[in-house]
Amino acid sequence: MIYFIGAGPGDPELITVKGKRLIDEADIIIYAGSLVNPQVLSGARPEEVLDVMKRGVAAGKKVVRVHTGDPSIYGAHREQMVELEKMGIPYEIVPGVSSFLAAAASLKREYTLPGVSQTVIL
Repeated sequence: MIYFIGAGPGDPELITVKGKRLIDEADIIIYAGSLVNPQVLSGARPEEVLDVMKRGVAAGKKVVRVHTGDPSIYGAHREQMVELEKMGIPYEIVPGVSSFLAAAASLKREYTLPGVSQTVIL
């Protein structure tokens, strides 16, 4: 099983409990070092991508692919999912705290206001 994990907007405390648990339990962690805050991955061993995923799953290892933000919005993992499906390798997407939500929180703002708008378009 491959887990695509949203690491949140960069603050290591803004990753979901599930995402952090999976990273802590992972045998193999794949991530873009230039994008993911290194504190989120403290103690992680560096690795590589699709071949590493395939070898890891074949060896019975827990493999995680960490993305910044939420992989369903800001990730570029569709190509990897297509290849995993071709290889018959199951995967799960674990959402993260999206940066648009973290930005609103840091500014102490809401995107919807009573009598103004109850719609957010991304």
